Amino acid sequence: MAIDGLIILDGAGRPIVQTSFQSTSPAYPLIHIDAYNNALTKVSRPEDVDPVLYVAGISNDKPSACCHVGCGDLRLLCPVSGDVDPLFALAFIRTFIDILQEYLGHVSASTLRDNFDVVYQLLEETLDSGGHPLTTSPNALRDIVIPPSLLNKLLSVAGANISSLSAASSNPFASPIPWRKANLRHNSNEIYFDVVEELRAIVGRNGVSLSSDVSGKINTNCKLSGTPDLLLTFTNSKLLTDCSFHPCVRLPRWSKDKCLSFVPPDGHFILQEYRYSPSSTSHPSALGVNQVPIPIMLKPSVMVNETGGTIDVTVTSRLTTRAIEDFSLELYLGQGAGAPNFMVSAGGSWAFDPRSLILRWEMATVPASSSHTFRGSWISSVPHPRSAHAFRTKFAIQGHTFSALKIDQLRLSGETYKPYKGVRGRSLVDVEWRW
Repeated sequence: MAIDGLIILDGAGRPIVQTSFQSTSPAYPLIHIDAYNNALTKVSRPEDVDPVLYVAGISNDKPSACCHVGCGDLRLLCPVSGDVDPLFALAFIRTFIDILQEYLGHVSASTLRDNFDVVYQLLEETLDSGGHPLTTSPNALRDIVIPPSLLNKLLSVAGANISSLSAASSNPFASPIPWRKANLRHNSNEIYFDVVEELRAIVGRNGVSLSSDVSGKINTNCKLSGTPDLLLTFTNSKLLTDCSFHPCVRLPRWSKDKCLSFVPPDGHFILQEYRYSPSSTSHPSALGVNQVPIPIMLKPSVMVNETGGTIDVTVTSRLTTRAIEDFSLELYLGQGAGAPNFMVSAGGSWAFDPRSLILRWEMATVPASSSHTFRGSWISSVPHPRSAHAFRTKFAIQGHTFSALKIDQLRLSGETYKPYKGVRGRSLVDVEWRW
């Protein structure tokens, strides 16, 4: 499976850099740029453009598709033709965005132009002329493409020979492990695991959870010397389903006893992604059975009349030992909405965006078992305003995971030192609460 190439556009829809389209006509990338820009003019927000656009062919060319993903003020286009799954192209774009963030930190049109040589080298190394992905591991790429640095830029401007100072290896594929460099050394041998779980749910008007889904991932930051061989065990890994792993993980060991055996890459990487399924130990038979409990209770009261409406919302934390952080509640008030007048409990604030017509309530912290209120009214210049029939709430919980996944033990072999292990849990919640 292959893709036709990659194009990076700035915020104005102009190309910054693209791969060479050797097997197509010169106009082939241009018609895909035009297809995206034309689709953009027909919507109010860039997010409303379909992620896969149909592109008619030129003269005898066959039709194709334009897959695109946004990254800040940039838009990455990936034309595909023939029997190619668009998900393959979208996955490659996401991977390339991760590589750019690893190299450049903040990815924008200005940073791409300032580091054009590095970006073009990354395009050449990650995608061959036939459209097949090549090296996509950041650790392997760093041995081939030197990351940009202020020192290298100053020396190059001064005309100094920086070949001996470069971080690139003279033998970039010296390591037998493609995702890990050879002869790594760190002053302190540490590894950190950040277990992040996200709950997405929909709650009906009667307060019953209609659907809930928990997805999680284990973000890892490895600073270990040499070539460590690790074995990570969990206390309750049997509830994890639909697991995906970093290529360093040995799958037979996980299938056997649900342990992770791996030689880690250096630096940041995602060790494992999964879905938490509490119904794996029971039999779902009714609506709401085996759903993940939502950490808050929302009691909304919305009245809409011909000239506006009123809102009275009470939020109660169901947690008894932990606080909720970065709480936000949003409601679209509909066309013609204006003149909002609301009151919130202590510690909260509210705002209304006249462009998006979204009312937002925010609280930095919601203490355990506490209740907070948000009430007020707005008027509308449009008769019979049509506001959204669902609130959207978002918040985070530190030191908490819905699956109660805990790392039991970390064993190291192949090296003589004893590493320091750090583990942290965090939950993110995104709930649509209908009224």
